[in-house]
Amino acid sequence: MKKIFILFSFLVMTNLLANEKLFIIERETNSVAIVEDEQKISTMHDMGNTNHSLIKFDGDKGFIISRDGYIIKFDNNTERIEARYKTSNSAIGFTIGKKYVAVANYDDTSVDILDKDLNLIKKIQTGSRNVGIKIYKNYLVFAQMDSDILSVYEDITKGEKLPDFRLVKDFKNVGTMPFDAMIKDNKYIAGFFKSSYFGTIDLDTMTYKKVQIYLSDRKLVLKVPHFGLWSISNNKVFVPAVGDNKVLVYDLDFNFLKNIEIEGLPVFTSLNPDQRYLAVTHSGDKFPVVQIIDTQKLKIIKRFEFKGKVLHLRWSKQTPNLYISVNDTNSVAVISSKNWKIVNQIENIEKPSGIFLYKKKDR
Repeated sequence: MKKIFILFSFLVMTNLLANEKLFIIERETNSVAIVEDEQKISTMHDMGNTNHSLIKFDGDKGFIISRDGYIIKFDNNTERIEARYKTSNSAIGFTIGKKYVAVANYDDTSVDILDKDLNLIKKIQTGSRNVGIKIYKNYLVFAQMDSDILSVYEDITKGEKLPDFRLVKDFKNVGTMPFDAMIKDNKYIAGFFKSSYFGTIDLDTMTYKKVQIYLSDRKLVLKVPHFGLWSISNNKVFVPAVGDNKVLVYDLDFNFLKNIEIEGLPVFTSLNPDQRYLAVTHSGDKFPVVQIIDTQKLKIIKRFEFKGKVLHLRWSKQTPNLYISVNDTNSVAVISSKNWKIVNQIENIEKPSGIFLYKKKDR
């Protein structure tokens, strides 16, 4: 009976691994490595400048944005490129709607609206670098970095046809140098490089307010390079404190709860699927270090140090494993949260950085 149970457990784990496909940015070779069953199986080439590339999935299609302004569509299963469009000389982010893809451009100061086959529908000229692009219902929201404006556009077709975006409102003088943003329910939350607060738009009432951030009894000037580095659980917000050896913990209303002291300057925080553990990466001389925080006890429970810079990490959605890009060793380490041991090393990934997970259709 015990042997049967072990065999059954093995088969279940094997099936879970088989349904998860990893697309890993190879930072310096303009390519993306494909990993299945924790082994590299292939490489997608000619993906533009992959320094800081981002991948998003839409059904069985994937989209990647390159640093040199290309948006590329590919099939997640065949890994074949299906379309390519150059929006500008430098693009920073994108989002996927029901019938469109919207790209925020740095270089030619515009936002491009494309159909799903990457044909241009409309170019919104802003005269500014554009960042923090998000979708809420029929609204497209983004920040104009050089103009200190948060812009809200509405698709007047309500998603029934190819979009026709019209300006709803420009929120002006919101803060100095907005950079990134996130959506939490109906709130668009923008961070600033040179203002000591967040800005929030209530997209139901179209009202704006500033949210001061406090740390104990003194105001914290918090510069937020990327909101993608934050982690939001069901009852807490974990924020890497830029320039300080801390992870800041808030409730969902941004009431301060606690500082968690860490050993270096934090870069990424990442929650595992059941929100019990938070993985933290560092910069500078602590680049090779990853620390694990227990989110219930709010304390560090494990530390790992690798032979090279850790550029990104991602928790599996189907197994207890954490994938870690170790850039200098051309490998991705696999750590199990069951025993906190390195259980595998995925080799031959050229200068890995961003890790993106695609769940294949059930067999």
